[in-house]
Amino acid sequence: MKQVYLDYAATTPQSIEVAKAMKPYSGKFYGNASSLHQFGQRAHEAVEMSRQNIAKFFNCFAAEVFFTGSATEADNLAILGVIKNSKYHVVTSIIEHPAVLEPIKHLEKLGEIEATYLSVDKNGLITPEQVEKAIRPNTVLISIMYANNEIGVIQPIAEIGKTIKAVNQKIIFHTDAVQAANYLDCDVQKLGVDLLTLSGHKIYGPKGVGALYVKKGVAIEPIMFGGHQEQGLRPGTENVAAIAGLGEAIEQIKNEKRKMKNLEKLRDRLADGILKNIPKTSLNGSRDHRLPNNANISFAGVEGESILMALDQKGIAVSTGSACASGSLEPSHVLMALGLSHQQAHGSIRFSLGKYTTQEEINYTLKVLPDIIKRLRAISPLK
Repeated sequence: MKQVYLDYAATTPQSIEVAKAMKPYSGKFYGNASSLHQFGQRAHEAVEMSRQNIAKFFNCFAAEVFFTGSATEADNLAILGVIKNSKYHVVTSIIEHPAVLEPIKHLEKLGEIEATYLSVDKNGLITPEQVEKAIRPNTVLISIMYANNEIGVIQPIAEIGKTIKAVNQKIIFHTDAVQAANYLDCDVQKLGVDLLTLSGHKIYGPKGVGALYVKKGVAIEPIMFGGHQEQGLRPGTENVAAIAGLGEAIEQIKNEKRKMKNLEKLRDRLADGILKNIPKTSLNGSRDHRLPNNANISFAGVEGESILMALDQKGIAVSTGSACASGSLEPSHVLMALGLSHQQAHGSIRFSLGKYTTQEEINYTLKVLPDIIKRLRAISPLK
């Protein structure tokens, strides 16, 4: 059976270069990076080299890059580490990843903060004017994701950053750049952000490692305790192999960005082929302000999970939304925010391409999908 992977937004395969960079620290150079002997110093050098690579990517100081166990942890650290006093006000959007929404809701439930959740238009976009109107005298943190994990819509982060600082320089601006890092400029100076989150396994790096950019001077406290690592902000023995892999993955991004146009062409071929050849289908989210690898499409009259299972039987891997919420029976909060009905949201599939996607794979998907939809609609109770 042909195997086609179109779920790169959920996770990416580890690149050969990343695996090679990690190998020495999974074997021969196994020292603790905090140890002072030669074994430890070799590990420490690998951690700091990776930190330097990421700092160059962010256009920041190496001391502003902190390693975490995941992007979810980095998001939690960005939010919970900033909120130190009660009665603060936080602004975010209703389409954020749960790693941002849940800690904010948790603080709300405890009565620690007040929160404003910005709505999006039918294209999934937020405007700087919306953000400006939401700011209050006690607003301390604003968190808006760079690119959405489900619909791939890109927010005007640089413009939002300028707006925030024009209103109040003291407001801390955080962006989750997990999906954006592969394709968009993550220069923190241009973006005007104070905190930025990165993940390893979304950029052909290892799972179990993330990074958080913290602008010098931003007051942030640890959310875990028990060690001096990462300047005391994130305790725990460093996962040296994973950190080395993350640093190499960042290096590889620089070589891959020139191939984005080809990826966009493949994505458009897939999306246009579906919309043209399968009736009652629609693209979710902005066509123009969108990551080059994402096509989220609603299929009227059929359940998304049924499509997913049928495609899987043909060797094609896709998603019904965020992999982090795939076990939930609730419709996607992102798709509902666009104004879709429960039925439309449940009938949506996220196709996400990557650097190993080929035209042959797209052609194969376009070949088998129409018959799958036709068959499922014929037996579906949704009419």
